[in-house]
Amino acid sequence: MRKPKDFDAQLKALAEKAKALKDNKLHRLGELVVATGADAIDMETLAGGLLAMASTTDLIQRAAWKKAGEEMFRKGLRPAKAGASANSGSAQAGNGGPAPA
Repeated sequence: MRKPKDFDAQLKALAEKAKALKDNKLHRLGELVVATGADAIDMETLAGGLLAMASTTDLIQRAAWKKAGEEMFRKGLRPAKAGASANSGSAQAGNGGPAPA
């Protein structure tokens, strides 16, 4: 006779795995904030910039942000120098939106 499956144990294991994945994602996002130097920005400004980025539909601006992010990852996670890379991303887009994070 087959042993019945323990669905409760399987659901619990899946819930624990989902929690671990969520915790890992939050940890990595925190590392990203620190690596970009955005931890020096006050929370309200950082939140406002992220909201603006999330709500933009300007594909050119998003491409500029993506390019800046890819460049940062290619060079390695280092804090961004104030002014240099932040201004280049906005200048490329030409609309004065939030600087690349």
